[in-house]
Amino acid sequence: MRVAVVSNHDHTGVINRFGQPIPEFGDREEVESVVAALQEGGHETLICDGDKGLLATLERFMPPDRQSRPSGIVFNLAWGSQGERPEAGVPAMLEMAGVPCTGPGPLGYGLAFDKVIIKRLIRDRGVPTPNFRVMRLGTETTGDLRFPLVVKPRYECASFGLQLAHEPAQLRQAVEVIVTLYAQDALVEEYIDGREITVALLGNRELEVLPLVEYDFRDREKRCLTREAKQRRICPGQIGSRLATVLQDISVATFLECQCRDYARVDLRIDRSGQAFVLEINNMPSLRMRASYVLAARTAGYTFSSLVNRILDVAHMRYFGIGIPNAEHASNRGRRIGSS
Repeated sequence: MRVAVVSNHDHTGVINRFGQPIPEFGDREEVESVVAALQEGGHETLICDGDKGLLATLERFMPPDRQSRPSGIVFNLAWGSQGERPEAGVPAMLEMAGVPCTGPGPLGYGLAFDKVIIKRLIRDRGVPTPNFRVMRLGTETTGDLRFPLVVKPRYECASFGLQLAHEPAQLRQAVEVIVTLYAQDALVEEYIDGREITVALLGNRELEVLPLVEYDFRDREKRCLTREAKQRRICPGQIGSRLATVLQDISVATFLECQCRDYARVDLRIDRSGQAFVLEINNMPSLRMRASYVLAARTAGYTFSSLVNRILDVAHMRYFGIGIPNAEHASNRGRRIGSS
């Protein structure tokens, strides 16, 4: 099968530079690893930039057959380059042009990019999430929120701008920094002191729950998920079966409510009493070799190649009702949960 791997390395391919730019997330090593895995799976590949020339490039690489059916699929790794919902840009282009792709559609990306909307959605479904407020000014009231408070940009990811405020003066400064640097509202939520777990999910109508990953804070007083802390992980996490089932169930509910597709990662905290809270969902988790999602998949028995090709296969199944012909897949060892 023809598979185009789309990412955003060159942000110059736009008609105008307009609106809020986003940090460059593109990882060439990740793209090259995914391409190598797809080639190992027997696919013909092409690397594309998710810019204004994307559709013309795809039309040449994967022209429709005589019945106007797609002759290929996109493996989407594009974060976008600018705008209010940059991640939704490439999926929206592909949807308009009739090109299938891995991962969420524009609605799913638009939802997940807004942390506040996600929290409201899952809370309405009964999924626990920390109490929160949206703040534009550091002098606004925090209402009934209890310190310490986690302060982060409403629309960023990868822990950009994350701060911990222990008292009003720190909160005021943190909010002002976010509004100034990121030109957006600050999400202020209660800090959950406890363990942090990430749950990797794979599939659609029937979800495979991969082994749980726990971040090791090593008894640090400030138990925040900084970039340094992300490198210390335990998989599978040492979690009792009853709690593990709770974590899996609320992660699946979050996946479904947030319009995720094919694969995603849910981040949770467990407080001192054993109560779980969903912090965020990443509907296009990193596929870097050392990423938490890949660690969970390896623990489940996948090789990197079989994981990438499995993601492609579940996307193909979602579009066409069948897996990719002659595709080789690893055995599925995670817990499967139906979506009904």
